[in-house]
Amino acid sequence: MIHEINDAINRVVWGPVTLALMLIVGVLFTVKTGFFQIRNIKLWVKSTFGSFFSGKKNNGNTGVSAFQAMTAALAGAMGTGNIVGVATAITLGGAGAVFWMWVAAFFGMMTIFAENILGVKYRVKNKDGQWVGGPMYYISRGLKNKPLAIFFALACTVASFGIGNMAQSNSISYALNEVFNIPKEFIGIFLMFVIGIIMLGGIKRLVKVTEKLVPIMTIIYVGGGLVVICANIQALPGVFSNILSSAFSTEAIAGGAGGYVMANAIKHGFAKGVFSNEAGLGSSPIIYASSNSNEPVEQGMWGIFQVFIDTIVGCSITALCILCTGSVNNGTEGVALSSSAFSSVFGDFGEAFVAISIVLFAFSTMVGWSYYGERGLEYLTKGRFLKLYKIIFSIVVLIGSLLDLSLVWGICDTFNGLMALPNLFALIFLSPVVFKETNGYISRHKKKKANLVLAGEAKKGTDTNF
Repeated sequence: MIHEINDAINRVVWGPVTLALMLIVGVLFTVKTGFFQIRNIKLWVKSTFGSFFSGKKNNGNTGVSAFQAMTAALAGAMGTGNIVGVATAITLGGAGAVFWMWVAAFFGMMTIFAENILGVKYRVKNKDGQWVGGPMYYISRGLKNKPLAIFFALACTVASFGIGNMAQSNSISYALNEVFNIPKEFIGIFLMFVIGIIMLGGIKRLVKVTEKLVPIMTIIYVGGGLVVICANIQALPGVFSNILSSAFSTEAIAGGAGGYVMANAIKHGFAKGVFSNEAGLGSSPIIYASSNSNEPVEQGMWGIFQVFIDTIVGCSITALCILCTGSVNNGTEGVALSSSAFSSVFGDFGEAFVAISIVLFAFSTMVGWSYYGERGLEYLTKGRFLKLYKIIFSIVVLIGSLLDLSLVWGICDTFNGLMALPNLFALIFLSPVVFKETNGYISRHKKKKANLVLAGEAKKGTDTNF
């Protein structure tokens, strides 16, 4: 009965209306900001990737750096969806699903941009003097809708135990047990203690873990994927052609099946894209609000970079590996499909490589979501029971590594969707705030740039006179 009830709710929560609403929100912010992610690409790349190796450290005692906030948010987003989710999307939606995954990412960049601006704009300091924010705060302080904010915080807290905890620990224990034959009990106990130690260290310890873990795991996975793609480089033109033709069903398939193929590609590509980068879900602005940055738009640009790395880079690597190697035709699916693609080049090590990648990605997701759930509970209880939450979260990690989680996956997937609905509602009604902040920042940036040019010309004139 629980299965049936949850399935019925899930079909509504993650149905065409919600996915269409996510697309509409992304299009709204893209169009109204004049395609910010393209028109200002030099600005956001310079502000994010340009400072990637600058060595900037956190200068405050109450926040974290913008880079640390991004790695923590990316840790929460880059999970098994980048490996297993992409493989599933291709299996169910064909190669065309990859194109619609890119579309979801393109518009999702501006959705998360708006989320982060509002997250910083309406954040507050908690009793420990730390910045806290996210949808529950911009819904209550911006929309003045306390019940909707409570609803979001509740859904976020519940989802943190499922998608952000049990589902990930289960993926880790399954991967390590299947490939390396490590007992699940040992894996669960080890994970429980590691996660507990990180959580007890607070936000400072969490971001210290993610700022080291996320770049390393991304470089390892992308590097391995590029080796597979380069080994099959001759297939790449055909792969891109297949992606485009499948996305728009240009082949004349008898009986009107072309329309079905296209609809299926859109559905699974867009859904898995959203599942991977979490744009519109409302999770990422919770961590971005903790940053010591006082400029909302700069945090928004870090969100654009996050989606780019997660989907345009991470998910595309998996997709191209599967399609270039032809593994999609061998009858496997999910993690087995991804393993097959890497094994075609790396041999037996390919399966181990995918297993290790799943472990790193899933572990990073647990770290990120532990913070999301904690902030959700803090909003609901005004800071009470946080130590109890950390203890329970750690114990649930052990439980998740041992159980069959089909029902847990389903229920928590529903709560993920229930997070998205109030967040999307808030984004639409608070969009004027986002546009005002963006226009103000761009004006200040242009003025600052003009002043620098004038100062340079004046200095040049002085040097010439001298």
